[in-house]
Amino acid sequence: MATAPKKTVLSAAPAEPAASPAEVVAAPAPSALSPMFGAPDATLTELQDRLRAAAEKGLTETRSACIRAKVAVQETAEALETSCAAARAGVVAINAKALESLTANVEANFDFIKSAFGVAGFADYVALQSEFAGARFDALAGQAKAIGELAQKATLDSLDPIKAQVAKSVKFAL
Repeated sequence: MATAPKKTVLSAAPAEPAASPAEVVAAPAPSALSPMFGAPDATLTELQDRLRAAAEKGLTETRSACIRAKVAVQETAEALETSCAAARAGVVAINAKALESLTANVEANFDFIKSAFGVAGFADYVALQSEFAGARFDALAGQAKAIGELAQKATLDSLDPIKAQVAKSVKFAL
């Protein structure tokens, strides 16, 4: 036997009306959220004031850092200029000493040639040549030592401003 499907019986009570979309989207007021989520009771203006103060503090610190960096760059440029001037002075001194040595050596060679034309024999020439060679080796050693000292002084004089600036920069960074 076939049974008929059961029909659902609707009650006579009216159904509750569906909530409108505005009611669904609307959120509780912030004052209602504060006790629920523990949010601070700060007003919007207080929050804006705090953010503004933080931004101004950051801007002030950034400006200060930029000014310090600018001063450091200027001091470094001055140190490099001083270093280059010292190096230039050192090179001028070395060139002057080299020219002085060259002049002394040329004069010594001319004196040797004049003396060589005045010797009486081969033995005198050998003795004159030995004396000249010994004197020239001693003179060249002295000239090389003087030029080496000038080069060392020029190097130290040109590095001193840079060393001082690097020490100052490292001290500033720490």
